[in-house]
Amino acid sequence: MTIELATTRLGMLTPSSNTVLEPITAAMLHELPDVTAHFARFRVVKISMEDDALGQFTNEPMLAAADLLADAKVQSICWNGTSSGWLGFDTDRALIAEIEDRTGIPACSSVLAMNELFERLDASRIGLVTPYLPEIQSRIIANYTSHGFDVVAERHLNDPGNFSFATYSEAQILQLCREVAEAKPEAIAIYCTNFRGAGAAELIEAETGIPVLDSVSTALWKSMLVAGDDPARIRGWGRVFDV
Repeated sequence: MTIELATTRLGMLTPSSNTVLEPITAAMLHELPDVTAHFARFRVVKISMEDDALGQFTNEPMLAAADLLADAKVQSICWNGTSSGWLGFDTDRALIAEIEDRTGIPACSSVLAMNELFERLDASRIGLVTPYLPEIQSRIIANYTSHGFDVVAERHLNDPGNFSFATYSEAQILQLCREVAEAKPEAIAIYCTNFRGAGAAELIEAETGIPVLDSVSTALWKSMLVAGDDPARIRGWGRVFDV
């Protein structure tokens, strides 16, 4: 067996209790042996508005993880998580600036990539699917509303996770997407990088014609761009890679 030399190396910052984004990212890159994804973890064990949960997303542990990715000479570093959805998009912008200043490597985030894709799709009416608690969901909706979006339908599973988010099946997520699609949003956001939504995109898009942006997929899309590669090379995972 010959293993091709990787010419594009993608770095991903990963919540410690996440078990979905690594295998899904690997699956999306399966047909591209010249592209590899490399992961560094920092501790995240629950998602809520409690102080200990919010404190998981301070920059220093993430920057320390980014330092380790830099040792692998990756060409991009992505925060592959959705915390700025409830903490505010500026938290990702600040983190990206610090990563780039500290490592010299271009950086990005799943959430800011998703927002960029909303703009490219001219999608301001969105459907939101998450596993989160109501308090997190309401903060995400308020954040998007304050930035000119209209969340026309939403579904959430009332789970504080984070590990448990991976226990929901793709079939369950498909059903949530079908429910929000009834409101005819201009795009559907599957918002959690420990949620098995990426594989649902093509099916929902075929059924409804509505673009589906899964947060693991948006992270990979932007990571490829930032690293100087073409995300359109990824096939079979929905329209996100063609936008």
